Amino acid sequence: MEDAIRAFVTFLEVERGASRETIRNYQSDLRQFCSFMSTFRPATATALSPDDVDSFAIRSYLAWLDRKGEKKSSLARKLATLRSFYRFLTEQGRTRQNPAAEVRTPRQPQHLPRVLTKDDADALMEFPEGDTVLSLRDRAILETLYSTGARVSELVGMNLDDLNLSDGLARLRGKGRKERLVPVGAVAVAAIKEYHAALRHSALGQTPAFQNSRGDRLTARSVERIVAAYSSRLPGGRVSPHALRHSFATHLLDEGADLRAIQEMLGHASLGTTQKYTHLATDQLMAVYDRTHPRAGRAPGSQNKGGSTPS
Repeated sequence: MEDAIRAFVTFLEVERGASRETIRNYQSDLRQFCSFMSTFRPATATALSPDDVDSFAIRSYLAWLDRKGEKKSSLARKLATLRSFYRFLTEQGRTRQNPAAEVRTPRQPQHLPRVLTKDDADALMEFPEGDTVLSLRDRAILETLYSTGARVSELVGMNLDDLNLSDGLARLRGKGRKERLVPVGAVAVAAIKEYHAALRHSALGQTPAFQNSRGDRLTARSVERIVAAYSSRLPGGRVSPHALRHSFATHLLDEGADLRAIQEMLGHASLGTTQKYTHLATDQLMAVYDRTHPRAGRAPGSQNKGGSTPS
């Protein structure tokens, strides 16, 4: 099984261009499954083969995870890992079938993403105070996340030469290393320029756009801590960097932005992924309804007020 996992990891790195974090998650999921199999079928403990796994074993694995209290989303992800792994093995002729393909994905609870109000988003941008390098950096990070809708992994992977501040553009590297250009608002551009002007060491093209106190690239976890610390001062409590991405998309939609334009800026492969924001853009939907529906906002019978009763 270890040989198969190593071959799969190489495929992810070379063919799929998967990020290190994605590969780490795949490896962790597969090793956890192998560990489960060593107790579920002890005879395979010393030499588990891909062909030793059937759909019953995978269902038992998911049931075991469920009993441990794992979230449904975690179960779905780990099943998806096994499906991808066995799809690769069958395509390579390393196994006869994909046992994970026969297992249904656990039903997921429907959660709307946390979205900041526009007032809360404005307030959050103002929380980093002072003119120290770290304060300027933190404000630039918040402004860039909210201005571009970047994933946190895209933000920390950004280099100085990915920024064209004179034209208000940033190059982001998304899932599968796909690149896209996104607009950067004037306020975010000003915050980035102020931060970079305060840096004391040389700023070459491949220098990380956002750095820690040692001048090294920030990690995603560090950015999550930064956003959590400032957002804890909001009335609704702390949010994640992903909430700024949700807020970016929802506020654009509220203001009438085209859904396909938002899809391009977010880097979604499918428009269906972007369409979840239509459930959140209630301000725009209600405004359209009130403006166009002939009976919007009218009490029953109000159109006949002062007139004769129809016969």
